[in-house]
Order: sequence, then C-alpha cells, then structure tokens
Amino acid sequence: MRVAFKMKLNKGCEEEYRKRHDALWPELRILLKNTGMKDYSIFLDEETNILFGYFTIDDADKLTKLPNEPVMKKWWHYMKDIMQTNEDASPVSISLKEVFYLE
Repeated sequence: MRVAFKMKLNKGCEEEYRKRHDALWPELRILLKNTGMKDYSIFLDEETNILFGYFTIDDADKLTKLPNEPVMKKWWHYMKDIMQTNEDASPVSISLKEVFYLE
C-alpha cells in the first residue's frame, strides 16, 4: 500500500527540520521499520512550506498503533515548535488521495 500525506512547516524552520531528520533517533528509525514502513520520503515545497510525505507499507493496520508508541509521542513533542500540530503534539497531517499510478 502506498501512503501519501501533507503537513505544514513553520516559516523559517526549513533547516531545523532537515537537521532534526538527519539525526533521526535510532529508536524511532527502528519503530518505523518494524512497523513495515519502506521508501519513506518527505519533500518540501519551498514556496508554501508544505511537506509532502510518502511511504509504502504492507499492513496499513499497523499504522494505527504508532500514535500510542512512547517514542512517537516524544518525537511529536520534539517537533511541535517547528510545524503545525494538533493538541496532542501530533503533526497536522492530511491524507492525500491517489489519482494516478504508473507501474
């Protein structure tokens, strides 16, 4: 299954966002891989500060468990000062509908 979503980065936080992801915590990396996420990429539209995320996963049901993982909650709190977030510190994330796929 292919998953795509968008988020909003605060203006002026582009370099900090990259820096934090370049130093992704090993325990978070392990969690995401153990969840089955592959080909995970995040792109930035520099004109709008919209982040576009994409990954593949074999079992989408595993994604529902991520918000309950302590390291995921810790990461969200770490990132909330540089991006739009919900009250629980999770990023405001909007799922995108696939309209075309070229195999």
